[in-house]
Order: sequence, then C-alpha cells, then structure tokens
Amino acid sequence: MNSSIKGIATASLALLLNYSANPAFALPQKINHPVTVAKLQPLKDTLIVPGERVGLITRKTTKQDLVKLFGASHLVDKTISGAEGIGSFAATQLNLTQGRSLLVVWSDNTRTKPLDVCNLGSAWKTREGIGVGTPLSELRKKLGDFKLYGLAWDYGGTILLDSSNLSGYQGKLILRVDTAPNASEKFPNDYQSVSGDSTFSSNNPHWKSLGIRLAEIIVVLNASE
Repeated sequence: MNSSIKGIATASLALLLNYSANPAFALPQKINHPVTVAKLQPLKDTLIVPGERVGLITRKTTKQDLVKLFGASHLVDKTISGAEGIGSFAATQLNLTQGRSLLVVWSDNTRTKPLDVCNLGSAWKTREGIGVGTPLSELRKKLGDFKLYGLAWDYGGTILLDSSNLSGYQGKLILRVDTAPNASEKFPNDYQSVSGDSTFSSNNPHWKSLGIRLAEIIVVLNASE
C-alpha cells in the first residue's frame, strides 16, 4: 500500500472507509422501557460541520438521543464490517426521506459515543456546498487543484484533503469520488489510466470522460484512539 495513505486519517479511521461496500446485517432492537416515539418533523438542518456535527447529530449524541430526535421507528441497529473485512462496528441507520438518510457508527456496543457519520444522502451539504453528487468540476472550484487516489481498490477515489484548499478538514472529513455508471466499460483506457494504488491530479485529462462525482462522505465526530 502506498505509504501516503497515512494522510487520509488514522489507521483506525481508514478501516471505516469501506462501509457502503460491505453488507450490513440488522440486529433486533431491545427497548427495555416504554419510549415515546417522536413525531418526525421535516428535517431542515442538513448542514455538515466536519468534526462537529451533521445536522442535529453532534459529538455527544447517543442512540437514545436519536430516538428522541427522530423516533424509534426510523432507526435500525446494525453491525458493519470495516475495509477488507477487518473489524466490526456497531452502527445505527437513520431512515429519512428526500436524501436525508445516514448511518451513525459508534465507538462500541453501548451506542453512546459516535465515531462518525456516513452513507449520507444528497441533501447533506458542507458550508462550501459540497455533497454527494457534486461533480468533479465543482469540487475543483471549491477545493482547488488537489490529489486523489486512483480507482478500483479499497481506498479508490479518496481525495487527499491536505493537498486542497480544505486542508483544515483533514482528519475530520473523508471524501471519495466515483465514476458514472458503466464508465469503465465505455471508456476503458481512461479508466485504467487513473486506477490503482497511486495518486493522481484532479486536472488529469482522463477523469473528464468518466463522469466523476462525489460518491461518499464520512464525517468524523470522535476520532478513534
């Protein structure tokens, strides 16, 4: 593995980069006392503040807080695997409408300390207007010219924030891009030219035909020690 992978985050956080690519299985929820289910209100706060919050979810939010905020019927507890199948993590899926769903990953099975929030829908945006679906052209306007890992491996498409205008988000935000559907089949030469365990410039001409857009956001709330 390229030694510069250390620039993404800590080794523990790197394990979390592959959530969406790994199957998760639901666990039965245990509620030992009556819970008043909150009536789900339209979620207006969809701001991502790296290292601090994702809407109403902060560094101190617990599973019981999620129940109070969104209602138990919108939550599903899961256990998910890390990258390359290494490690397992307690998580809670928050199922909301209009691109607002997300997954909270916990530090342990008590579900009282969130490590990070991932699998964010398209409604969630940073102050810079960056969200899932943002095309490469817009990312370059907001981040400047930056470097990213090549496609088709465990950390494929991960943006190296320390090479961008958003270097202050290093360790607090993980951004990964991907191609448009079937791009690898339509443009195999371009795809292969920017694939593998290497870094590439965001202005590499081979990206242009692949329809690159932001595919995944991970917001780190409490870094794993």
